[in-house]
This record gives sequence, C-alpha cells and structure tokens, in this order.
Amino acid sequence: MSFSALAVLFPYEATTRDITVRVAVSYLAEQSAPENGRWFWSYHIRLENGGGKSVQLLSRHWRILDGRAALHEVRGEGVVGEMPLIAPGASFDYVSGCPLSTPTGSMEGSFRLVDEDGEAFDVAIPRFPLTAPA
Repeated sequence: MSFSALAVLFPYEATTRDITVRVAVSYLAEQSAPENGRWFWSYHIRLENGGGKSVQLLSRHWRILDGRAALHEVRGEGVVGEMPLIAPGASFDYVSGCPLSTPTGSMEGSFRLVDEDGEAFDVAIPRFPLTAPA
C-alpha cells in the first residue's frame, strides 16, 4: 500500500524507535444515544515494526479527554486480550471502542513494548479527535 493511501486510511500517526502507530477513528451512530448523553467511537490501530528486531506489546496507557476537559486514564496489559509479537517488517492491527458522555473529545497514549533483547520502551500513540457529526 502506498504512503498516500495509508495516510488516507490512517490519518494519525507517530513513530518511536522504528515503531509506527497509525490510527483511524469512526463515529458509530448506531451505538450512540445522544439523547441519553452517550456517544461512541471505534478506533483502528496499526502497529508497524520498521526496525530490525521483533517486539512484543506488553501494555497500554490511554489518556482520554472528554469535551468538558475531564481526563480519564486507562492502563492495562496487552490490547484486546492479546500481547502480540511483531516481527521486523510486520504489523499488528486491532479495533476497539471508546464511549464518551460528550459529543467531542480526544485520545492519546502509549504502548509499552519489549524487544528480543529484553529492552522495554514506550512508543507514542498519536493524539486523535473524537468528534460526533453535528
């Protein structure tokens, strides 16, 4: 896939130590209930290993900011029940979701990885907006 096609599919990206995190986000009207103060988004994450060593995703840390500037932090092991091993040149994709009590917000964070030599390091998850259509 070309760089421009990736930029369209995954408009948010950050690269740390040869690991690129790409994000696409979608508002899910069918899972939202604005009349009840609930808005819901799905986000698609792709981790690409551009380095020369395999890496394993150990944990995640999310900083979720709602439209009232209230910060919610989420920490946990792995992602969607997995702790994937990503070989050099390979990628790992997953989809998850985020509900908010406001029609706008944002998410950003980091993944904790460990390389095949046992060195642990954090990679940035780029900030991306959560915006419901007007």
